[in-house]
Amino acid sequence: MKTFRKIMAAVLCVMMIVTLDGCAQASEDGITEIEIVSYKREAIDVMDEIQDLFNSTHDDIRLKISSPNEAMTILKTRFIRDDYPDIVAIGGDINYSNFLDAGLFMDISDLQALKEVKEGYLDIDKQLELVSMDGVYALPYVANVAGVLYNKDIFNKYGWKIPNTWDEFISLCQTIQSKGLTPLYFGYKDTWTTLAPWNALAVDLVDANICAQVNKNEATFANAYREVATKQKELLKYCQPNPYAYSYTDAATAFANGEAVMWPIGSYAISQVQSVNPDMNIDSFVMPGSNDPNKNILNSGIDVQFSIMENCPNKEAAYEVLNFLYTDEVLNMYLEDQGGVATKKGEFPIAEYLKGMETYILAGEVADFQDHHYPTEMAVDAMIQTYLLDKKKDALDTFLNKFDTDWIRYNRDLIARVQKEES
Repeated sequence: MKTFRKIMAAVLCVMMIVTLDGCAQASEDGITEIEIVSYKREAIDVMDEIQDLFNSTHDDIRLKISSPNEAMTILKTRFIRDDYPDIVAIGGDINYSNFLDAGLFMDISDLQALKEVKEGYLDIDKQLELVSMDGVYALPYVANVAGVLYNKDIFNKYGWKIPNTWDEFISLCQTIQSKGLTPLYFGYKDTWTTLAPWNALAVDLVDANICAQVNKNEATFANAYREVATKQKELLKYCQPNPYAYSYTDAATAFANGEAVMWPIGSYAISQVQSVNPDMNIDSFVMPGSNDPNKNILNSGIDVQFSIMENCPNKEAAYEVLNFLYTDEVLNMYLEDQGGVATKKGEFPIAEYLKGMETYILAGEVADFQDHHYPTEMAVDAMIQTYLLDKKKDALDTFLNKFDTDWIRYNRDLIARVQKEES
């Protein structure tokens, strides 16, 4: 039956080559067609420009880049139908992990462009493997970062310095309060925003591979996340009243209007802030989760990376496309349009609002967002919100115990696989 489906998919591909995505092959004029499906709908314009540039400089390969709405849903549907693109542009998150675990991606260890990737982002991709695998399965392209955005004009007015330790950060919050200002703003009505300070604290306080350790029965979240959870709750002393009544958009607007001096959030929020106040003088710094400055590390995840499908019939042409995408010219085109941080070694523009993180960006001293490893069904953001709202004495233990229990519930099969391999 599976063979029959594959034959039918190939037949349909030939019949509908003009309108149907996928099934890349040599066209009648001898030109190899390569299709990329990108999940970054907001990058559709620059992707079109990159596509046109490639096609104008290559006679033997025709590149097609599509950026459909609900790209992940469309991809999953196409995979079920054995209708595969050649390459996917995907984030470094649980979707990538699941696709990789299903054997959908090609080992691209011999790709030339990989030699130019910062090691920190290659490490992040290895940590996204649900079960340890040999090889490399994605070309990291552009990353995003998270920490603390701050109003640079207010900092300059009072002569405040960037904190390098947790104690310095709390002391700064107290100093800001003493001036009658609000140190922090949160939009916890949108539960996903609870993950921003969570991730930024965790990179300093928890091993990057803690999820793998738990799966191997080498650690528990109850121990690993205790300090993270405690410190995130402590931040509530320094934000606006009832942060659960305000959304992400509310928080961006308040920060843009000077109603708070700092906002613990990712760089992805800059455009939202600038839509309210385009002239705002914003900078950022790494969240100092501990009292050891040497442990400070930038919370950064892979926003876009490229993976070749395992059954791609034109590996050489696909490699040509990826090496083209990773040239300085093309990468700069993408960064100029979309912002973000280059995963490639070398000198690339760093936005003014990321200058406070520049040292970490250039050195590649990065650790991934912890929530990139969490199964969606576990709804960790809602768990964190519930914990932050809970004023009972045992709230911390209740939250941590639930984290361990739910992790086992939603990862039972994976844990069994990992422990079987370990034994």
